[in-house]
Amino acid sequence: MTLPVIVAPMFLISTPKMVIESSKAGMIGSFPLLNARPASKCAKWLQEIKEALPTEPWAVNFICHERENQRYEEDFALIKEYQPPIVITSLGNPTPVVEAVHAYGGKVFSDVIFVKHAKKAAMAGVDGLVLVTAGAGGHGGTLNPFAFISEVRSFFKGKICLAGTISTGADIVAARLMGADYAYMGTRFLTATEGNTTDDFKKMVIESDIEDIIYTDAFSGVNANYLIPSIINNGLDPTNLQSKGKLDFSVMTDAKAWKDIWSAGQGVGSVKNSQTIAEISEELRGQMQEAIEKAGTILTTEKV
Repeated sequence: MTLPVIVAPMFLISTPKMVIESSKAGMIGSFPLLNARPASKCAKWLQEIKEALPTEPWAVNFICHERENQRYEEDFALIKEYQPPIVITSLGNPTPVVEAVHAYGGKVFSDVIFVKHAKKAAMAGVDGLVLVTAGAGGHGGTLNPFAFISEVRSFFKGKICLAGTISTGADIVAARLMGADYAYMGTRFLTATEGNTTDDFKKMVIESDIEDIIYTDAFSGVNANYLIPSIINNGLDPTNLQSKGKLDFSVMTDAKAWKDIWSAGQGVGSVKNSQTIAEISEELRGQMQEAIEKAGTILTTEKV
């Protein structure tokens, strides 16, 4: 890796090409296993990525809740067969995944939104934690990143990936200074030419800012960040959305729940155009260098 970034696995958006180009650009590309349906198609994706990235790191996202992921057994079998270098677990107990992935020398990261979940994942022996904080796209959390990282670092010595409103190179530098090893970035790559984002979706992302994001459980029973214009375009009033009132796993990973109501994080205002992943990575590197130089100047010459 030459850039401490994991390009987040985005439901319906991430593609093999996106994973491959991200990892070739010095980052870690990833995709949700459920993006490829049926499982036979997922196997082809895994084979394509594995052949294209024989030495570069890449990752898959696995919903490891047996009762709620109807493809649990098939996806778990694919992980064992194709041996992705990194498996990012969501929901459920990651212990079986840790055992299987460690057996072939891979790493397991778990995404969490609460400290109690981070402690359980750490006890299961995961190698890394993805701390999903306030403002993250998709099923974002509510915790402040400063406090979240600080508490997790008090008991966890593994890798930490920080997710939530990270869109620029300066954000990456800030995340590293706060104690994170990687920045977990999704929204910044929504308009990447290699992704499976429609032109209308890309246009909305480019034209939106933080005021266009709403955090609601109206669509899946789990709070997530959505683009308000997409809600309005579907004939709904964003000021009068009805809570589902309960967790509904059946739509958490259902394409129908995300096809027309589009998700993005609060960092959407930093996305100004559509670029290739290689171009985005170079821009992030330049922004990081500028931020590092600026930080050095502030710390050594400016008075508080």
